[in-house]
Amino acid sequence: MKKILTVGVFDMLHLGHVALFKKLFDYMLNIYGGGYVVVAVQDNNYILKYKPDSKIVYSLDEKIFMLESIKYINEVVIYKNVDEDIKTFDFDIFAVGPDQNHAGFQKAIQWCHENGREVVVMPRTEGISSTQLKDQYIK
Repeated sequence: MKKILTVGVFDMLHLGHVALFKKLFDYMLNIYGGGYVVVAVQDNNYILKYKPDSKIVYSLDEKIFMLESIKYINEVVIYKNVDEDIKTFDFDIFAVGPDQNHAGFQKAIQWCHENGREVVVMPRTEGISSTQLKDQYIK
């Protein structure tokens, strides 16, 4: 069975995230007749190490609980640094968003290409983002 992996902070879980997980589930169903969706959530301590002013809403355990409750996700794992941790995950396809293009993601994508992993870009859900929600609701 093929496995698809996506990564993110998922601190303000919202409709766009759930739509992404459904897109991943449907992609695996339509292309491979089924599959396994793995979501890697970024460790809060790692986030704060590099962005100490981040407004973190949920603990790591709370984020894992919410993600594990979504029917389109088969497994939730924790990551710190995408370009290093991707080497330790069991997956066949790496799903990224069009905005996930910083140096760490570029290194992770390059590693995928060099190690026989497929990379797919999944579109964002228009009109919603975690940043927008935080700016609107967290003061």
